[in-house]
Amino acid sequence: MTLQSGSRLGRYEVDGLIASGGMGDVYRGHDTRLDREVALKVLAPGVDPERLTRFTQEARTTALINHPNIVAVYDVGSEDGLPFVVSELLHGQTLRMRMTAGPLQARVAVGYALEIANGLTAAHHLGVVHRDLKPENVFVTDSGRLKILDFGLAKCKIDKLGLPDDSSKSTQPGVILGTVGYMSPEQVRGGTIDERTDIFSVGVMLHEMLAGRAPFERETPVETLYSILKDEAPPLGGRRDVAEELEHVVRHCLEKSPNARFQSARDLAFVLDFTLRTMSEAPPPPRRPNRRGVFDVLMSLM
Repeated sequence: MTLQSGSRLGRYEVDGLIASGGMGDVYRGHDTRLDREVALKVLAPGVDPERLTRFTQEARTTALINHPNIVAVYDVGSEDGLPFVVSELLHGQTLRMRMTAGPLQARVAVGYALEIANGLTAAHHLGVVHRDLKPENVFVTDSGRLKILDFGLAKCKIDKLGLPDDSSKSTQPGVILGTVGYMSPEQVRGGTIDERTDIFSVGVMLHEMLAGRAPFERETPVETLYSILKDEAPPLGGRRDVAEELEHVVRHCLEKSPNARFQSARDLAFVLDFTLRTMSEAPPPPRRPNRRGVFDVLMSLM
């Protein structure tokens, strides 16, 4: 059921359809009380209880995190049996759309990864693991700021959300959740995950921004999942603006074992920020074998 322009959901007036998905529709709306534009995410009627629970959890999870790199949720409600979530209206494009023209400049890619890491730092501080980071769930606003979207598969601490139970299929060990190509090895195995699984996904996206292709993408989903478990990411050495230190950062995110990766989004953000500050428009110096680089020095301090 598509809502018509001019219809109301409580105090919110529908201005037009933005997008449709499997769980419902997203509309451009107007908050008549605060006189501001908003986005209205409306759940499709007749959905099963588990989807309704996930829809509610996504809203409460996102609203819990107050950070400029996380989409802001303003309100939740229900009108005539239609549950809806009210969030800030974003103008721009997804990271996936931003990458359609090909690889990004290294400075741009590192800047984007830094903003994602900053948003994750805030989420992880509250015990929220996204679990479905991918270019479709990252939005680049017209002002150039990144916003992490869609916490529908997020793993959350029960006490933070006030939920009575966290025993849905979306949280059970042995169940594979996420998007093929961006999952961590522990997600592929259906094992226990924590904040470090998001760090792996950031590494996949950073590699894709620099190379123009996700590092483990193969012909079929099964081959892609196998590659995540067994293959090393292809090198980025063909780009003159990708210094050896930056490639070390990407590879450290993509370690197969969580214990070998960056141990927190804060650590990753620190290294990305340092990397961005040291980058210049000039090409990096020629690579020298067995050279102890900036990345190694930074990691020795952690």
